[in-house]
Amino acid sequence: MSRESAIRLEGRVVEALPNGAFRVELPNGHRLWGFGPRRMRGVLAALAAGDKVILDLSPGDFSKGRIVQIGKQV
Repeated sequence: MSRESAIRLEGRVVEALPNGAFRVELPNGHRLWGFGPRRMRGVLAALAAGDKVILDLSPGDFSKGRIVQIGKQV
């Protein structure tokens, strides 16, 4: 997935899952699986339910996304 083709959306963390993954809910109610890059593992460990995140979604798969920013509004 190239950065130019990624869809960037804002969501809210609903729950922390094992292995550094998170359940994220979008404003329209859609829930998906969010993960972050390894370089953000320390920051991701501090995420809790209710925190805002920005996700990059692939145009072909809306069930999971990469967390690119934390706690910042678009």
